[in-house]
Amino acid sequence: MKVNIKRIDGSLPLPVYETAGSVGFDIVCRQDTTIEPKSVGRVPGNVIVAVPDGYVLVVALRSSTPKKKQLLCPHGIGIIDNDYCGPDDEVMVQVYNFSEQSVTVARGEKIAQGIFVKVDNAEWGEVESVSEKSRGGFGSTDSK
Repeated sequence: MKVNIKRIDGSLPLPVYETAGSVGFDIVCRQDTTIEPKSVGRVPGNVIVAVPDGYVLVVALRSSTPKKKQLLCPHGIGIIDNDYCGPDDEVMVQVYNFSEQSVTVARGEKIAQGIFVKVDNAEWGEVESVSEKSRGGFGSTDSK
């Protein structure tokens, strides 16, 4: 799949898939960014991506980030829509610093990964009931 991408800082590398089996490409920090303790910050990802029609770009922290940097993604994942690709639409990685100290993500440091996922929009067909039988509600499989 061919995807158009613009780097904000051309001296930093384009995102890469580190291995032949990688489904996610690495996103690097564009400039040193400090996140204060117990606060949310945004790390600039250096790229504007023209996500192809029928896809979404999912941004997730690298699995090593919480242990190495004491950072979590406060909303789980980031969703980059295919119309988020204007001149000011840099991919930003939102993070929460769960430590008691300031955390700095250095320029060029790998902070997250991006994954293209095929999607479709729903056409809603409203009905009175979707099923005659309930599975048991939220958390019901844990009660067995």
